[in-house]
Amino acid sequence: MKYKEIESLALEERNEKLAAERENLKKLRFAHAISPIENPMRIKHSRQLIAKLKTAANAAETQKN
Repeated sequence: MKYKEIESLALEERNEKLAAERENLKKLRFAHAISPIENPMRIKHSRQLIAKLKTAANAAETQKN
């Protein structure tokens, strides 16, 4: 998901996506700890998406003030 797409999301949608992605990351890390997952780059992409979502939320918060 690109940053422009994330910026266009509503606040509630962004928060829901962030919660879902955090849960997904937790599951990926657990699965990778038990046995190596097929594509470990999915962990990296998940972390990057979480960072983008948090950045967009922070930018929206600072714009309000």
